[in-house]
Amino acid sequence: MRSWSAPNIPKLPGESVPLRLYDTSAKQVRQTDPGPTARMYVCGITPYDATHLGHANTYHAFDLVGRIWRDAGHEVHYTQNTTDVDDPLLERAAQTGVDWRRLAEREIELFRGDMEALRIVPPRDYVGVTEVVGRVADLISKLAAKGVTYDLDGDVYFSVADAPKFGQVSGYDEAQMLALFAERGGDPDRPGKRHPLDWLLWRAERPGEPVWDTSLGRGRPGWHIECSAIALDNLGAGFDLAGGGSDLIFPHHECGASEGHAATGEWPFAKLYVHTGMVALHGEKMSKSKGNLVFVSKLRREHDPMAVRLVLLAHHYRADWEYVPEMIGAAEHRLARWRSAVALPSAPRAGDLLATVRERLADDLDSPAAVAAVDAWVERALAEGGPDASAPALVKDLADALFGITL
Repeated sequence: MRSWSAPNIPKLPGESVPLRLYDTSAKQVRQTDPGPTARMYVCGITPYDATHLGHANTYHAFDLVGRIWRDAGHEVHYTQNTTDVDDPLLERAAQTGVDWRRLAEREIELFRGDMEALRIVPPRDYVGVTEVVGRVADLISKLAAKGVTYDLDGDVYFSVADAPKFGQVSGYDEAQMLALFAERGGDPDRPGKRHPLDWLLWRAERPGEPVWDTSLGRGRPGWHIECSAIALDNLGAGFDLAGGGSDLIFPHHECGASEGHAATGEWPFAKLYVHTGMVALHGEKMSKSKGNLVFVSKLRREHDPMAVRLVLLAHHYRADWEYVPEMIGAAEHRLARWRSAVALPSAPRAGDLLATVRERLADDLDSPAAVAAVDAWVERALAEGGPDASAPALVKDLADALFGITL
């Protein structure tokens, strides 16, 4: 599947700082340790509605990760899926009378435009689930051969009793798991299941639903398994980072980790599990089901997309926060001041600023502190000027390379 065009990223002088991130599975900040190529998988959208600010918050955070790795000299092999066949998409298509494929195509194209406008570096592999149904079926067959699945009226389930590492990503107890499983797409009460937390890998053909002919027969993927198949195909087991919003900790990443372990025998499936906070509006988490959304496409039509990105940079990626309209105005004011400062013929020296921004971003993506450091430099530059004719260009390149902000 086509992704979107990549921005040019300036090369910065000096030495980078090793990136440390909070690993959900370890419950602590850990240093990332990629090889020459850093491998990252971030779960993509289900394209039944437009990209909202919560989505942007997630993809912006992992864009920062990729930029920091690139600044350190790593190649970045970034893979992202789009779940272009799933129950919410089919339900929305039925409600609106739009063919599910056309609905998905429309929203994916809008997503591409939003990501490009925000200067999110695109994934190397942008994969629709509909493109890999056969590979998903083959992975399920592999899991069946290992004895970790069972059949229920033609559907295929993963047996949680055969997942010895289950629970190690989230750290949740069974009561928490059961509550979240029911809330987030699971079917704990389905009769005939061996355990309420067993999850659906393959959904046999139902009338009126999309269907594929595969080695498993006619049907379509369940949830979780498609990300496991795409990650294994493109990155292999033991990749550096699996990412997404904190609502994917369980069941999505928990189930995917056990699938990868069962398929390959390797643990962990990803070296780090990294999750972003939730963005709220009017006191509730933004979600398509609730309809309390701030659409990126609307924001970028009405405001400079770089101001939208500054709204995101002002919040720590792991924090839950609530959007209020005043934030975009404050971000536009900040953007204007930054642009005025880098337009000066000379300014305060910026070598220490670059070092500080690198240190703050490397410390679990502390973007608010990094932005504050630039603000302090801008204040000095606008108030006093400075002796260094090369400083404005360095700060301009710093903002571009590390923040994704064009000044």
